[in-house]
Amino acid sequence: MAGLIVYYAHPGHKHSHVNKYMARAAGAVDGITFVDLYRDYPRFDIDVNVEQQRLLDHDVVLFQFPLFWYSTPSIVKEWEDLVLEHGFAYGADGDKLAGKRMMLAVTAAGPEDAYRNEGFQHYPIRTFLTPLEQTARLCNMQFAAPYVLYSSLKAPSAGLVEPHVEGYVRLLEAIRDDRYDFTAAAAMDVVHFDSLPMAAEV
Repeated sequence: MAGLIVYYAHPGHKHSHVNKYMARAAGAVDGITFVDLYRDYPRFDIDVNVEQQRLLDHDVVLFQFPLFWYSTPSIVKEWEDLVLEHGFAYGADGDKLAGKRMMLAVTAAGPEDAYRNEGFQHYPIRTFLTPLEQTARLCNMQFAAPYVLYSSLKAPSAGLVEPHVEGYVRLLEAIRDDRYDFTAAAAMDVVHFDSLPMAAEV
C-alpha cells in the first residue's frame, strides 16, 4: 500500500466553486493523510520538522490547488522554500525524497482550448506547472500527469462538479491501494475524471 498525503491550498476556500468539495471528499478518504495548508498555517509559520517527517512517511505527495496567476497559491511556494531544504530534498546527502512521487490536482478557470499554443493562454497547462515538475526532478521524485479540471468557474452550472469530485476520490483510492497506473499516466499530459489510468485487475 502506497502512503499518500494530500496538501490542499486555497486562500479563498469558502468561495471555491470546486476545490472545497474536492477537499471535503479527500479528507473523508480512509487511509490517506489530508493537510489543509491555509487552515493549519494561517500565518505561514510552517513547521519544517513536521512537514519533513510527513514527507518521509509517505510515498506519494499530491498538491491540490486552483491555478493562481499561472502558478500555485503563495503558501505552496512558502512550503517549498522552507521544507525542501538542501541536504534533505536535494544537494549533498539530500536524497530523502528519492523514488517518491509528486502529483497535482489542479483546477483552471479557463476552458481547455485556452491552454493551447494558439489559445488565449498561449501555452498548455503543463507549461505553467513546469516549476513543480522540475522541483520533483531536482528531488529525484517522479512527476505524474496532473488531475485537471478546466472551466472550473462554470463547473457547477455545467454539472461537472460531482463527476470531477467522484473521479478525484477514485484517483486517491487507486493510489492508496496501488491500483493507479503511473506508467500509463506518464505518457499523458493530464488526466481527467473520465480518463484515469487504472492498473488491470489481477
